[in-house]
Amino acid sequence: MEDIKRTPVPVPEKRTPWEILKSYLNLYFVDAMSAMAQGLFASLLIGTIISTLGTQLDVPLLTEIGDFAKSMAGPAMAVAIGYALKAPPLVLFSLAAVGSASNTLGGEGGPLAVLVLAIIAAELGKLVSKKTPVDILVTPLVTILSGSLLAYVLAPPIGSAAAAVGQLIMWATDLQPFLMGIFVSVLVGVALTLPISSAAICAALGLTGLAGGAAVAGCCAQMIGFAVISFRENRWGGLVAQGLGTSMLQVPNIIKNPRIWIAPTLASAITGPLATCVFRLEMNGAPVSSGMGTCGLVGQIGVVDGWINDVAKGLRPAVTPMDWIGLVLLCFVLPAVLAWVIDLGLRKLGWVKDGDMKLDV
Repeated sequence: MEDIKRTPVPVPEKRTPWEILKSYLNLYFVDAMSAMAQGLFASLLIGTIISTLGTQLDVPLLTEIGDFAKSMAGPAMAVAIGYALKAPPLVLFSLAAVGSASNTLGGEGGPLAVLVLAIIAAELGKLVSKKTPVDILVTPLVTILSGSLLAYVLAPPIGSAAAAVGQLIMWATDLQPFLMGIFVSVLVGVALTLPISSAAICAALGLTGLAGGAAVAGCCAQMIGFAVISFRENRWGGLVAQGLGTSMLQVPNIIKNPRIWIAPTLASAITGPLATCVFRLEMNGAPVSSGMGTCGLVGQIGVVDGWINDVAKGLRPAVTPMDWIGLVLLCFVLPAVLAWVIDLGLRKLGWVKDGDMKLDV
């Protein structure tokens, strides 16, 4: 009797507990946070830009449209998080209510409450999705009720804790502007380049004031710094992609040669304390703008919006030429010059070579 040839059954690849944990951490703290930042951009940030234009151009319609967009920050963040978690349609759409409840009840730390509770509600909704004949009722019911009821219990303390951390950072920056200027600028700038969301971190902590200004300086140092020092490899396309887009494009090259990261990071360590001690640059616009740098010029628009609001509230007499000089120097000129000079030294040492920062764009 001839042997029957059987197709071998593929054995599922076993993953270690650490690999499983790492995949969940990546999903919740990288993918979900990055998506949350996009939700913030598509609501609060763009709304702030539109309403600021409306105020400055005296077009009430634009101001009203901008206010509509800003009011949708909670739902936009939650839906974006659900999208990153690959939530089924009924779960995804139901997260809008969860985001609204979490952001409202979370107060100043609303974005962090949205992140935590949208993840929980999405996962609970996915557990029951398409498991019953009346899915159209059960799935939204479970998602909305679980997320909203948890929001009543958890959103206020989560929001308070996030706000307290943000207040602590801002208080420490006011108390020790030099050291905290370096600390905030470098850390937020590094977060911007890494595949995590600096914008979401600043929004979750409500980072404004001098600390927000240091964060803006750090982010600009990374984006403008990489755009300038990689110009010989990437030309104008790379300059725009990194300078107005994101320095995250350099992550694959950083993995190959971490030394290319030295110049922008040292530049941020210099511009941070200059922002806090010399130019007293404050971000009093939307906190999320603190972590955006020159991406779409959102960081600069946030600073200007803060100036306008402060003048309207009588907190400052006017926007001075020195304010504008400081903004231009810290966000564009100094990051370009400092990163270029430091990178030049690294190239002479042989630590950085031509082609090390080439982008596939």
